Amino acid sequence: MGTDSSVDHAARAREILGFSRWWQVVAAAVMMALVSPYQYVWSSIQSPLAESLNISPEAIGLVFTLFVVFQSGSQFPVGWIRDRSGPRRLTLLAGVLAGGGYLGLSVATEVWQLYLFYILGAVGVGIVYTVAVNTALKWFPDRRGLTTGVGTMAFAGGSALVVPYVRANADVGSYADVLFNLGLVIGVGVLVGALVLRDPPTDWLEATDAGEGAGDGEADGDAETGADDGAVSATGEQFTSTEMLRTWQFWVMYAMFIGVSAAGLMLTAQVVSFADALGLNAITATAGATVLPIAGGIGRLVVGDLSDRVDRERAMAASFTLCGLGVFGVVYFAQRGAALPFVAAVVVATFFWSPQYTLFPSVVGDYYGHEHSSANYALLYSGKMWGGVFGGALVGWLVGVTSWTAAFSVGGAAAVLAGVAALALSSPR
Repeated sequence: MGTDSSVDHAARAREILGFSRWWQVVAAAVMMALVSPYQYVWSSIQSPLAESLNISPEAIGLVFTLFVVFQSGSQFPVGWIRDRSGPRRLTLLAGVLAGGGYLGLSVATEVWQLYLFYILGAVGVGIVYTVAVNTALKWFPDRRGLTTGVGTMAFAGGSALVVPYVRANADVGSYADVLFNLGLVIGVGVLVGALVLRDPPTDWLEATDAGEGAGDGEADGDAETGADDGAVSATGEQFTSTEMLRTWQFWVMYAMFIGVSAAGLMLTAQVVSFADALGLNAITATAGATVLPIAGGIGRLVVGDLSDRVDRERAMAASFTLCGLGVFGVVYFAQRGAALPFVAAVVVATFFWSPQYTLFPSVVGDYYGHEHSSANYALLYSGKMWGGVFGGALVGWLVGVTSWTAAFSVGGAAAVLAGVAALALSSPR
């Protein structure tokens, strides 16, 4: 995996922080859970927003597309800044943007205001996501899969805690108060988390004596570069983003990221419409939508932890192939009107799709080191934008020219191809 198993990373981290490094992961995970409603609760608030603002389905549908584009697209500049100045100031900004986005939505009266505030919130979510994932990579070079799994699990499953509250008040008369209250909780929670987060000094893994190497950058978390030169890549190098882009491994992973994202985001955005179109009852469609974030959250943690113990490329191959087979199962059982097997197939597909957000950052750390890990993973993560285009607009077009089953089958095939491609990966030489 590219790390020295003889190094006691936990002890050295405690010397620097004065407390367990796991508190860094806890803070990151809490913030991820707080901002997760932007992605996973949107389906519950879009109808009252559309009714209140009297806008068309096409206009309201653009909001989620803008969220995916700005949440994903913001991560490279955010990662570049974070690798050079630390997480604190960026995370404070994220609290203002993510909290303020929902506060703004609660008083929006025009469609342009809806777009503006959701875009601002999306950038805040992008900052939190980048900071949280790379906090795990920087403090846990020995447990990359598990710790990134904890954070990304919180993003997938955290919204489940607020869905009942949102659903109970998702009407024109109540949704503004829901958005206002969520905005306050998100803003305050992320601001508090920003005070906890910090990056390790550049030489923390090279220190051999108690306290050695902990002084540089310990006084101010924002003055730290966040590099940990001791936790090098499998080749012993720290790749810049430009150097990473020159390796064929990055482009293979980028294509894989798009393929798996296409399958998973298609399922996330379209599972209810797909179930309705194929004649499944409303209870089955609702059950399919409900298990999505739960299965995704558990999958990130379980597969992420497993990938620390086995060859990570094989973990990717198995996970993405099973995701594709799960999507094919969704199609097969929906065609036959088999409700319980349909929901089970949704669980399988999502359980093995969602770990991409744990496996890919871990492999980026394995291959390219940690000094530029925030910017490097952000470049790879931008593939989510194209996956989102497929999961939304392109699936809609495919349904129009072919059928729902054909569109979903294309998504399943994309995931299987990504799994096969993983077998070709190896650390850059």
